[in-house]
Amino acid sequence: MTRDITPAGSPATGAVDEAFAEVRASFDRFCLAAGIEALDTMMEADVTAACGPRHGRDAARRAHRWGRTRGRIGFHGGKIEVERPRVRGVDGREVTIPSWETAAQEDWLGRWAMNLMLINVSTRRFGRAVRLPEGDVPAPPGSGVSKSAASRRFVALSAARLADFMAADLSALDLLVVQIDGLHLGEDLVLVAAIGVDGEGNKHPLALVEGATENAATVQALLDNLVSRGLDPTVPRLFIVDGAKALSKAIHRTFGSAAAIQRCQIHKARNIMERLPKEHHAATRRVLRQAWELDDADKAEKLIRNLARRLDQQWPGVAASILEGLDEILTVVRLKLPKELRRSLACTNIAENMMGTIRRVTRNVKRWRDAGMALRWVAAGMIEANKGFRRLKAHKQLSVLRAALQAHHDRMMIKPVAHVTRAA
Repeated sequence: MTRDITPAGSPATGAVDEAFAEVRASFDRFCLAAGIEALDTMMEADVTAACGPRHGRDAARRAHRWGRTRGRIGFHGGKIEVERPRVRGVDGREVTIPSWETAAQEDWLGRWAMNLMLINVSTRRFGRAVRLPEGDVPAPPGSGVSKSAASRRFVALSAARLADFMAADLSALDLLVVQIDGLHLGEDLVLVAAIGVDGEGNKHPLALVEGATENAATVQALLDNLVSRGLDPTVPRLFIVDGAKALSKAIHRTFGSAAAIQRCQIHKARNIMERLPKEHHAATRRVLRQAWELDDADKAEKLIRNLARRLDQQWPGVAASILEGLDEILTVVRLKLPKELRRSLACTNIAENMMGTIRRVTRNVKRWRDAGMALRWVAAGMIEANKGFRRLKAHKQLSVLRAALQAHHDRMMIKPVAHVTRAA
């Protein structure tokens, strides 16, 4: 005869029934109750450590219990009011409770606000994003889920992040490549950003400055900030820029005439196509692509000069634009870099990718009140973009770039020695 050996279930206790009832009624309410109970346990342990056992007589105690009061702590992006114990020292002064101080830190709420705003949740919808509209966890005035409270927290935390970002030490970074690009946010507001690539192929947002235009003074302020934070101006590096003359001028002034500068080939081609009629686009694009794929810089330059000569009669301005900055367009070819590495470093795609993240992060901003607001938002976007950065595709070939930059630097620094003829 078979026997049922499954043990009979024991009757549920009242506490378990109550807990399951809380879950069925509202999971939010259950989490809140469980969290408050855990916090009460930790606070009571802190109080016991300071005051000794309740109703005990301990001559060595440092403080004594002083009743209870109500205070606010963070919960789901807002605040809730809970009861907490008070403790006073033997000198009559209030003694802080470590577990309460940790729970009450405002930074938790700031991180909620910043995270939601970076993923494009507007401040008007912040309360709905952190509290269920039909939930039974109240959000009365003062709970910190209003649009103004979320905005204040974002401003405070983004300002702190901006300050840390702009003061970070760069001396430990082995940067081989620095890309510089501008972002136009208004008629009289331009932000210029720098992003670096180290010897392992890792990408690092470096700095950000504001200006009315993308001129030499604005770029110089950016470069001065990099140098002041530990970027050694004597180390050979490749600078990739979008084509503005002010960028090249400021780079040579700061890092010397031997600095290797590569103009973005994509920007250059786009500027040329915008000035030509459509019937010339295919042929012109084909010649430019052929020149940039060549391994010989002299042959590439010859191709581009022939293109400019053919266009000179009908489109003299475009021909002059093609020849303008020709040396800087072919820098990666003159350095004799492998093709895969050339494709990665011949344009500002790394910076453009970061700018795309910044535009996504800031798309809810309808009006830029001042440069400070723009700096905070764009810096937050750069930090957000950094989370998704991958290593440079051709990172295994960066040792070739390092050797080529050093050889280029040595070659540019050699000065001809004047021969002195002695009189007979």
